[in-house]
Amino acid sequence: MINDLYWFSCCSFLLVFLCCTVLFLLRLKTKTFHKLVKEEEKKLPKNDSIKRSQDFYQLMNTRRTVRHFSKESFPIDIIYNIIKAAGTSPSAAHAQPWKFVIVQSAEIKNRIREIVEEEEETNYKKRMGKKWVDDLKFSKTDWVKEYITDAPYLILVFRQVSAIGENGKEEVNCYSEQCVCIAAGRLLTAIHYAGLATLTSTPLNCGPPLRDLLQRPPEEKLTLLLPVGYPLEGCLVPRLKRKLLKDLFIEL
Repeated sequence: MINDLYWFSCCSFLLVFLCCTVLFLLRLKTKTFHKLVKEEEKKLPKNDSIKRSQDFYQLMNTRRTVRHFSKESFPIDIIYNIIKAAGTSPSAAHAQPWKFVIVQSAEIKNRIREIVEEEEETNYKKRMGKKWVDDLKFSKTDWVKEYITDAPYLILVFRQVSAIGENGKEEVNCYSEQCVCIAAGRLLTAIHYAGLATLTSTPLNCGPPLRDLLQRPPEEKLTLLLPVGYPLEGCLVPRLKRKLLKDLFIEL
């Protein structure tokens, strides 16, 4: 009796082990692995690095947020290159949890503006509070968002909270918020480097209706709405002072 139980237990364990091994091998067969390659040599002479870092700072120090755009168009290939640059951003587990929606259609831009202005009027009058509204007065902004229809292109940045994994099940994209923030920073840099201007717009409470309008799935959350184009001739921007270097960091 004891021997029978012993052999039954051994056979059951062996069967479970074999099943798990087969499942693991099947998963291994379908899983995508990123081949490791040798990093290319990128070391520059120190003086070149100093000059390049200074040149880059000087370029980025000229970037300003613009609220009034020319309707002058330009090749969409510039937008494609800008988005490709944003797509080179690092991400956790290389999930790349972002989706960029380009809007050129006047009809869709008009609808986006209607949605944003309706919500923004409520935001300014009821949701944001007096201090928030007062803090924005220097920028001469309110709920009227003519830049949405004036700029030749809009780029809406969506964060993919989850995605369908190789097993066919929904999987959470870890650190998706941080990853999309990095990609958005690279996107802004690429826009400026291309000689264009933008405005970092985060329309409050507009995410769900804009997601529905643009037919994006529920697992995607709107992060930014960026009008992209040339500044309107003669447009004004606030004269701002940036933090001094000594106020930007601590050194240990």
